[in-house]
Amino acid sequence: MTRWRPAAVLFDRDGTLVRDVPYNDDPALVEPVPGAREALDRLRAAGVPIGVVTNQSGVAAGLIRPDRLRAVNARVEELLGPFDVWRVCPHGERDGCACRKPRPGLVRQAARALGVPPGECVVIGDIGRDVEAARAAGARGILVPTPQTLPEEIAAAAEVAADLAEAVALACRPDARPPRVAGGRGTGRGSRIGRTPR
Repeated sequence: MTRWRPAAVLFDRDGTLVRDVPYNDDPALVEPVPGAREALDRLRAAGVPIGVVTNQSGVAAGLIRPDRLRAVNARVEELLGPFDVWRVCPHGERDGCACRKPRPGLVRQAARALGVPPGECVVIGDIGRDVEAARAAGARGILVPTPQTLPEEIAAAAEVAADLAEAVALACRPDARPPRVAGGRGTGRGSRIGRTPR
């Protein structure tokens, strides 16, 4: 069986690697999702570069100071280990930037920083805009749903995994993709109520 290793795997932060705390500016509230460290360490052991691509509109809204954002990201690394690249969009929905997911800017920037083609990267996230950003950049996108993931986002995703471990396995084995699941850590019955813009 042919094995394939992605040039890099890029992860969304909130809801994917750590619990989603709306506009979090407190490192003490950072809590990894189950299995996150193990999934990341599997990629590290395989020599696959890993990175984070995250929307943080709370900066533009004045809800998160840049220094507090850096402190939260440092706590993520303290708990989950080092990442090869971080790319953060601090802009709001109406700013018209090229980096805010679902636009491809963050993915392209991360790939450029790593010196790899975007088309050989995999992006793993928990909402539609993560996989849409991957698609727009020419990368593979894998959705790991949570209760906040909308049913239409699950339906639109080309690849869906039950959890991070499965997503990482899928990222490294395109020749053996398991059947799509409508659930994962969530049931796919999420709604926009209580969903924080990222």
